[in-house]
Amino acid sequence: MAAELTAHQLIAQHRPTLDQALEAIRTRAYWSPHPEHPKAYGENGSLDAAAGKAAFDALLGSRLDLGQPGTDDWVGGETSPYGIELGVTYPHADVDTLLPAMRAGQRAWRDAGAEMRAVVCLEILKRISDRTHEFAHAVMHTSGQAFMMAFQAGGPHAQDRGLEAVAYAYVEQVRTPDNAEWTKPQGKRDPLALTKRFTPVPRGVAVVIGCNTFPTWNGYPGLFASLATGNAVLVKPHPRAVLPLALTVQVAREVLAEAGFDPNLVALAAERAGEGIAKTLATRPEIRIIDYTGSTGFGDWLEANARQAQVYTEKAGVNTVLVESTDNYKGMLSNLAFSLSLYSGQMCTTPQNLLIPRDGIRTEEGPRSYDEVVADLAKSVGGLLGDDARANGLLGAIVNPDVKARLEAAAGLGEVALASREIANPEFPDAVVRTPVIVKLDGTKPDDQAAFMNECFGPVSFAVAVDSAADAVALLRRTISSKGAMTVGAYTTSEEVEEAVQEACLEECAQLSLNLTGGVYVNQTAAFSDFHGSGGNPAANAALCDGAFVANRFRVVEIRKEA
Repeated sequence: MAAELTAHQLIAQHRPTLDQALEAIRTRAYWSPHPEHPKAYGENGSLDAAAGKAAFDALLGSRLDLGQPGTDDWVGGETSPYGIELGVTYPHADVDTLLPAMRAGQRAWRDAGAEMRAVVCLEILKRISDRTHEFAHAVMHTSGQAFMMAFQAGGPHAQDRGLEAVAYAYVEQVRTPDNAEWTKPQGKRDPLALTKRFTPVPRGVAVVIGCNTFPTWNGYPGLFASLATGNAVLVKPHPRAVLPLALTVQVAREVLAEAGFDPNLVALAAERAGEGIAKTLATRPEIRIIDYTGSTGFGDWLEANARQAQVYTEKAGVNTVLVESTDNYKGMLSNLAFSLSLYSGQMCTTPQNLLIPRDGIRTEEGPRSYDEVVADLAKSVGGLLGDDARANGLLGAIVNPDVKARLEAAAGLGEVALASREIANPEFPDAVVRTPVIVKLDGTKPDDQAAFMNECFGPVSFAVAVDSAADAVALLRRTISSKGAMTVGAYTTSEEVEEAVQEACLEECAQLSLNLTGGVYVNQTAAFSDFHGSGGNPAANAALCDGAFVANRFRVVEIRKEA
């Protein structure tokens, strides 16, 4: 196919955005080129709300033919957590045919250079951004997120994370110059002179193993980090959340072809029910990079068995908030209530364990006992979710039956401070919507420890009574060290306690948020500024996004000759 997008056009259009992204990751200041508000779309080729919904509706019951080589069947079967059958079918690949085809385009992609790869990636992201409304419905009906969250987290925030990965990839690749003239003096003899050329070369084919809850937000960093560093990328979505990543692959293939590259540099690996293709792909010799988000069990398996590949995992952790004292009691309760409720606690960053001294905490309103703090938090969550329409907008739907089962079982683990209740969704009567449960546990009892020291993914939180602030810090440290944490929060007005919590998080390598009482929440991170995960505790072996996340996706090969 003849190129429709020239290098000059792509660089002229996207280099300014790349430069802004490079500045943003340098300063860590707020910046985003992707609007968060739905009304910002509808001009300059982007779909407005009605067009995006129509585009999504047109996908239902359709066959998404990507034009990939090696298609031997058509597979599907996604059911929305809101109760509708998507009915979309996708190409099932014979990987013995597809993988060689993907590798065939890597030479030209490698030779294009870091800047060209970056601006092609930015063109892919721009076209995805133009279809944000369509993608939002796709994310909503595969993840169970409420529409506004699916729009923001699955749209602009995911696109920001993809762009961030491209920026880091570019920085690492241009760290070494393309060429160097090397001269070594030899005294009275002629100097030694060499011409040296340095080329970033890809590792090989990368696989992105997608997750059910955040298919684009968690999928885009690995996809774009690998593509921007010269690797072909095979996208293996979660069987319940294929559509958002299949649309992403479709856009990427279109842009690559228009820019004169092999569209097979990006392909989809959808699977039959129960096929387990991720395990098969993970140990193939062609697969040199794996990005994975999901359960600890399979993440550990990948790290142990995919020996030929560089493996990046985001697994599970036990996120903890220490509550010792506050000078804004109502603000603390409101902030925590929102954090526990957002997307029914189905975020890898949602707090699970709230460590509260059994003798209570200090507040600007006077002391509050452990029981009072827990009761007040339960009241705050209840107030936040008291209106069913508002609750539906915050909670979304339970993503799968396993989450519902954990939620129902949690009530039997201890004294229930806040019972979960069912909420009807008038627009989607078959949606399973549940408010969070808060269970009171004792940090010194072995049976209670067995409950709260393991991740209970979903709208479940444990109010853990501890003997003192020092015991809380010790328990926090032990939790991070043994179970990992994507996020840690703390509320304290004590410099001594704050220092102890900071030291625990620095030593155990966990991201910490202190005294959040406003509109920023412990379970939210901003691309270009916040790191998601640290790569330094058992919850994840990589951070989104830092230099380490991209630098090992390529190698620099030197070719030298005498001048």
